[in-house]
Amino acid sequence: MSVFQNFDTENDIKTGQISVVSSGMWSGGVGTLTNFYTSSTQTGSTGEHYFDIYNGVVGTNATASVQFSLAFGSYGGSGSLSGDNDNAASKAIYRQLRNLLLPQGTEKFQAGAYQGGGTDADTDTIFAVSLNRGRLKEKMDPGNWELRLSGSTGKVLHLIDDSGATNDPNVRNTAREFNIVSGSISSGNAVIGGASTASFGKFYPESGLLILDATLLLDDGNGIPMTGYNTASNVNGNNNQAFYNAIAGNSENTATGYFAARREEQIKSTHYFCRVRHNQYNHSQNPTYTTGDAGDLTIPSFRNDPKSYITTVGLYNSANELLAVAKLSKPVLKSTSREALIKVRLDF
Repeated sequence: MSVFQNFDTENDIKTGQISVVSSGMWSGGVGTLTNFYTSSTQTGSTGEHYFDIYNGVVGTNATASVQFSLAFGSYGGSGSLSGDNDNAASKAIYRQLRNLLLPQGTEKFQAGAYQGGGTDADTDTIFAVSLNRGRLKEKMDPGNWELRLSGSTGKVLHLIDDSGATNDPNVRNTAREFNIVSGSISSGNAVIGGASTASFGKFYPESGLLILDATLLLDDGNGIPMTGYNTASNVNGNNNQAFYNAIAGNSENTATGYFAARREEQIKSTHYFCRVRHNQYNHSQNPTYTTGDAGDLTIPSFRNDPKSYITTVGLYNSANELLAVAKLSKPVLKSTSREALIKVRLDF
């Protein structure tokens, strides 16, 4: 009875299969967050630089974990305590994000231009949302996120990216940078619209970063004024807290926080086609297949018409070492009048 069977590498193995998988960004594959929490232990210099945002109450909820972080950055170091602004937390954040995202030699982030709304202008102050790297996988899925911010006047601003509005296939495929605009995700589709035709910032899907122009964002006409925002020199502006309040919906009486996002990754697969011919694997080594000291078949009719049930496929290397095991969802009947083709997929 045959135990091992070699693959025909030309006909039985298909390599290099690539599929794109999109899933919810947050813990457990959830696609939408509506409750946001910070840690009371995040104080001192760490809190001045950024806030980590959790999906539950830290310390009392065992499943609470970091979903994303937020930060305020200033080109000149405003809104932060510092004897000189070169050491200001806001300046460090601005420099770090600039070095990560912008071409070498570019000093400042830009925003503002969109759909005939003028040209991009330099921005000295930014708010940043950074997705947790472990949740991001390969990249944030363009066109599949929406962030709602609540203003002190009761206004709620819905933000998405404009990836669905571009006709440039290179931009769509490389997904290096998109505008952040007013709009919403409706029935799975991005719908751009709102009071403004301007961009509020830039979206970098591979890095999982949203960079928002603070001046445009807080504009009373198109944006959302925030309580507690302060960009004076050598002060603790507490701007991370102001931005958190806008995200969590705490800066107005009736707002509810909302951040929907999906992640995307490429899965590379190898398919193994396991072919079982009519005269193969019709007997079993399962102890229940035989009975008694003489090894009689438990089911006598199997003597002339042997049958077995395939439940597991093992993949071995040339040294007969087991490398992978595939379990079938239900047993497959095998007999001399039946053949089987079982496809085993290994994802990398």
